[in-house]
Amino acid sequence: MPETTTLLAFDFGLKQIGVAYGQTLTNSASGLTIIKASDGVPNWADIEVVLNEWKPDLVLVGLPLNMDDSESELSGRARKFGRRLQGRFAVNVMMIDERLTSREAKSVLREQQESSRGRKGKSHDLTKIDHIAASLILQTWLENPGLGEQP
Repeated sequence: MPETTTLLAFDFGLKQIGVAYGQTLTNSASGLTIIKASDGVPNWADIEVVLNEWKPDLVLVGLPLNMDDSESELSGRARKFGRRLQGRFAVNVMMIDERLTSREAKSVLREQQESSRGRKGKSHDLTKIDHIAASLILQTWLENPGLGEQP
């Protein structure tokens, strides 16, 4: 891989898929967008636009495991999404354990909401946290690049 690795991370969901960008030069991740999905099937054209714009060296997909390390139906669907990303767009994909990232993303959003109280601004919608969860998945990999498995 190049000296600086650029990454995209996807937080797979049945109704929406969060997307984050990061790179190894600054070891940082940022939420980008949320892509709508219908029963786990995204608008592939939207995915293609993001991939073409950011040109990642590696794509991470969150793997929703149960707390006992077992896989659920959603785990299988996330793996399928990862395989489709690989097949459609010829990108290198790694699955990353995403347990607790949605909970942590909600916590981050609540903290932002509390710090912005008293200032005029819109309230944060706690259902729109998937891009934050994706950035947490990416940050996890940046802190330990040995993590991950093939879809």
